[in-house]
Amino acid sequence: MLEPIIRENANGGKGRLIIQPILSEEEMGGKCRLYARVTIPAGSSMGTHTHHGDGESYYILEGRGLYTGDGESQEVGPGDAAFCPDGHSHAIENIGSTDLVMMALIIYSEK
Repeated sequence: MLEPIIRENANGGKGRLIIQPILSEEEMGGKCRLYARVTIPAGSSMGTHTHHGDGESYYILEGRGLYTGDGESQEVGPGDAAFCPDGHSHAIENIGSTDLVMMALIIYSEK
């Protein structure tokens, strides 16, 4: 199992994130930058950031979040998915009282 990554104030967000990589860079073969289970504790968030050269999808497993893509927000929960394409921005905040748990996949854009 790969070591978890703890990120404090990720992209200017609040609190911390726990990123548990699923596959190593070698296993992803240069096609993806990240495939991980991400836990955002209550009161924490990942701040707004723009993707350059890649896109990112989130698939919510547990908890409640507020997903913002290009300035538009919507509440998300288990079974919801969101995608941020190359050149666009997004953020997510835990708005519940329990952990927000999601799968995150960052795929490099075709060149």
